[in-house]
Amino acid sequence: LEALNVLALKNVTIDGSVPRVHVFFTPTVPHCSASTLIGLCIRVKLLRSLPSDWKIDVQITPGAHLQEHAVNKQLNDKERVAAALENSSLTEVVHKCLGGLGPNQHAG
Repeated sequence: LEALNVLALKNVTIDGSVPRVHVFFTPTVPHCSASTLIGLCIRVKLLRSLPSDWKIDVQITPGAHLQEHAVNKQLNDKERVAAALENSSLTEVVHKCLGGLGPNQHAG
């Protein structure tokens, strides 16, 4: 995603005192149909990588997508994310996007 300029370190803010991480990502085109999936993959990767007490915010870079508000609302609604991750087909796609790692597996 970094090679496509979807993710960049400059768009990640970490506040260890809260603890919180905020990630802005930029879809490759303003009408990208995979924006919600990309954001969900980012959120799942962070959920797997960070301690459970961290607050995670994932949003589209302002002005970068035609459905920015709707996608951001979906990505930051805990109930919607949980429901999405209960869908086995969607969960399989997310796992493939993350390099085939299962929900309880970590790289390294």
